[in-house]
Amino acid sequence: MTRIFTLIFLWMLLLFTSLLSAQTMQNFSLSGSIKTDKAEQMEINLLDAENKLVKTEIADSNGKFDFIDVKSGTYHLKISRNGSEVYHSDHISLTDNTTLPSIDLSIKSIEGVTITKAKPMIERQDGKMILNVENSIASTGNSAFEVLEKAPGINIDNNDNISLRGKGNLLIQIDGKNTPMTGNDLANYLRGIPSSTIDKIEFITNPSSKYDAAGSSIINIKLKKEQRKGTNGSISTSLGMGKYVKNNNSISINHRNKKINIFANYSFAYREAYNGLVLDRNFYENNNFQKAYIQDNYLKFKFNNHIAKAGMDYYVNDKNVLGFSIGLVSNKFNLNGDNFNTTLGSNHAPESTFNTQNTSNDSWTNVSFNLNHKYTIDSLGSEVSTDFDYINYSNSSLQNFETRTHQIISGTDQLDIMKGDMNGKLNIYSLKSDLTKNFKNDWKLESGIKTSFVKTDNDMKFFDFNNGNLVPDLGKTNHFIYEENINALYGNVSKKWDKLKATAGLRLENTNVKGTQLATNQVNKRNYTQLFPSAVLSYDLTEKSNLEINLSRRITRPSYNQLNPFKLYLDPTTMRSGNQDLNPQTTMNYELTYSLSNKYFATLSYSITSDNITDILKPIVENGQNVTVQTFENLNSVSYYGLYLIAPVKVTQWWDMNNSANFYYGTYTGNVSGTQINNKGNFTFNINSINSFKLGNGFTAELTGNYKAKEVYAYLNVSPNWYLNIGAQKKFKNNSTLKFSFTDVFFTSNIKGQTIYNDYLENFAVKRDTRVVTLSYTYNFGSSKNGQPRKTGGAEDLKQRIGS
Repeated sequence: MTRIFTLIFLWMLLLFTSLLSAQTMQNFSLSGSIKTDKAEQMEINLLDAENKLVKTEIADSNGKFDFIDVKSGTYHLKISRNGSEVYHSDHISLTDNTTLPSIDLSIKSIEGVTITKAKPMIERQDGKMILNVENSIASTGNSAFEVLEKAPGINIDNNDNISLRGKGNLLIQIDGKNTPMTGNDLANYLRGIPSSTIDKIEFITNPSSKYDAAGSSIINIKLKKEQRKGTNGSISTSLGMGKYVKNNNSISINHRNKKINIFANYSFAYREAYNGLVLDRNFYENNNFQKAYIQDNYLKFKFNNHIAKAGMDYYVNDKNVLGFSIGLVSNKFNLNGDNFNTTLGSNHAPESTFNTQNTSNDSWTNVSFNLNHKYTIDSLGSEVSTDFDYINYSNSSLQNFETRTHQIISGTDQLDIMKGDMNGKLNIYSLKSDLTKNFKNDWKLESGIKTSFVKTDNDMKFFDFNNGNLVPDLGKTNHFIYEENINALYGNVSKKWDKLKATAGLRLENTNVKGTQLATNQVNKRNYTQLFPSAVLSYDLTEKSNLEINLSRRITRPSYNQLNPFKLYLDPTTMRSGNQDLNPQTTMNYELTYSLSNKYFATLSYSITSDNITDILKPIVENGQNVTVQTFENLNSVSYYGLYLIAPVKVTQWWDMNNSANFYYGTYTGNVSGTQINNKGNFTFNINSINSFKLGNGFTAELTGNYKAKEVYAYLNVSPNWYLNIGAQKKFKNNSTLKFSFTDVFFTSNIKGQTIYNDYLENFAVKRDTRVVTLSYTYNFGSSKNGQPRKTGGAEDLKQRIGS
C-alpha cells in the first residue's frame, strides 16, 4: 500500500503544479470562405498537426466560417458535405490572425487544397501504421482473425501465435482494451468478431510512456463508432462459403445532440471452420532413430458469437463530460476433432495405431463496464480524464476424449475414455487518471496514474470414464488461482519548434503477483518495480519530408495460464503445459522513420529482448514414453533488425496500388531441451500489394497479393507461402454497398514448417478454411453532421494474459 500512496502523491503533485501554471495566453482567429455550386451545408473541421480535432464550424449561407480563440501552431482543414469529406487542405501555420483565400469547391482543385479521396488502405498517423479495414473489399465477410492473418507484416504460426514484423508477444487490443487471451484462445476469440464491425487496425511498434508497458508492440483493433450529429446507423449482413458456411450480421445506431450522445451496437456471427494439421514426429537418441508418430489431425469449429455494447455521454457544460458504457460478449462454440496416429518403431515399421475423437462444448462470456469523466481546463486543449473499469470474464468447457489403440504385433485393442469439466473466471478492476496540459510556446505535459487488480480462478477437473463411471483423475485435475496488482505512474514532456518536435517520457510500473496451485498447495509470489523510458525526435527536412527517431522500453509479463504448470493432455502423445518459472521479458526498441509527402515511408528498426518468452514444442519422456509438450520457455536473448517500406503508386487515374515490404533478420540465443542455439536466425521478408480499380458508375474492384519468405524462429523453420485475394463492390445512391470477395483464390496461404532439436525432428503442415467466397450488403442511414468521437475507457493493460 505504501507504493500505491507514493504513486498517488507524486501524480497529484504533478497535477497541482500544472494547474497552477495555467495562464491566459494570446490566441488568434482563422477565417475563410467557401465557394460551391451546390446549396448544401458545409462543415469545416480544424485539426492540429497530430491530426486531432480542435474545433468544428458550419459555414454560413455565404460560405463564410471563422475559428476564434485558437492558439498558435500548425493546423489543417477538412471540409465535409453530407457527412463525406470532399477537401483536405495543406498544413496552415497560424502565428497571427489569418484570413485564408477563398476555397472554391466548384472546381476539382485549387492551390493549397487537395481533394480527399477514400482513405488509403495503409497510412501512418502519430507514429502508428494504420490498416483501414472498412475500405478493404477482400476483408468482406471475414473475422478479425482472418483480417489480421492477411495484414501486411503479420505472421501467424501453426499454434495461432501472432507476430508483427517478426516480433512475437504482442499486446492485442480491442478499442484500446487488451484482449483476455493468447495463442489458440485468442485466435478463437478473434474468429468470432465480424470484419463488418471493424473500422481500422493500428500497428504501434514503438509506444510512448503514455501507453501501458506491456507487449513488445501493440495491435489495436478499432471497431466502428458513429460520430455524426442526429440519429445515424448502419445494418450489415454477409454470407460466405469456403468448405463451410460463414454468416456475419451487425447493426449500430447512434443519436447525438448538443447535450447527449447515445449509442448502441450489436453483431451476431455464425461461422463454421476447420483446422487440419499433419505431423511427422521423429525421436532420436545419440543421433539414432528411436520412434516416430505420423499423425493426421482434423478439428472442426462451430461458432455462435454475440457482441453488444451500449453507452451514453452527457455534456454537463463546456468543461465537463460524463460517460459510461456497458459491453457484453458471448461466444459459444463446439469443437469436433479426429486424430489418427501411426507409431513407427526403431526399424521404421508400424508398431501401433490410435484414433482420438475429441468433442467439446465451450462457452465464453465477457461483461464490461466503464465510467469516465473529462474535465477541460482551458481552450488550449488541456484536460483531465478519469476512467474506472470493471471487467468480468467467465468460461466453461465440457470435453470428451475417446482413444482407441490397436497394437499391431499382438492384435489387441484398448478403449480409453476421458471427460473434462473446466471452469474459469476473471475479475479486473482498473482506475486511471490522465492529465494533458498545454503551455505557452508549444510546450505540452502529459502525466497519469493507474492502478489495477486482477484475480483469475481456473478449475480443471478430469475423469476416467473407462468403466462407465466418472472416476476423478487426480493426476490431471488442477485448480489454479492467480492474483495481480499493477500500479503505474508516467510523465511525458513535448515541445514543438518550427521544424522540430521532441518528446521524452518515463513510466514507472510496480507489479505484485501471486500464483496458487491448490492441488499441491504450491504458492509462488513475485514483486518487482521497473522504469520504462521513451523518446521521440521528429524533424521536418523539407515541407514534404520528415525524419523521426524514437525509442522505448517494453515488458511482456507471462499470461496467467502460461504460468500454470498444469498438464492438459490433447492425445496420448501430445500435451500442453504452462511454466511457473517463466520470467517477464523486457525489450528495448529503436526506430528511424523517413516519410515523404506522408505517403512514402521507410523505417529502420532494431530491438534487443532479454528472457524472450517463446512458445515451443519440445520432446520429453513421461512414464517411459516419448511425448511432445507444448509449453513456454525463456530464451536468453533475441535481436531484431528490420527495414519496413510503404510505397503507394498511382498507376493510372483508375488504378491505385498500395505496396509494403518488410525485410528483417532475427537472431535467437538460448537452450531448450538440451539444444543450445547461438544467434540462430535468417534474413527474411514479406511483400504485400493491394490494388484498387475504379470501374465507374459506383463500381470498384480490388486485387491483393502477399508473399512470405522462409523464416527461422528459434527452433522453428517456417516454409514460404503466398496468397491472392480478389473482390469487387458497388455503391448505390441510397447509401448502401454491395461487396463480393474471393480470398486465397489458389489455396496457398497454409503454413508448412519444421521443428528441430538435437534429438527431435517434426515436420508439420497446417490447413485452414481460407479459400472463401463472400457476398455482403451494408446500408447506412441517418443525418450527416459530424461530431466528435467518444472515449472508450481505461483498462488498457490487463486483459491480454489470461489464456495460453
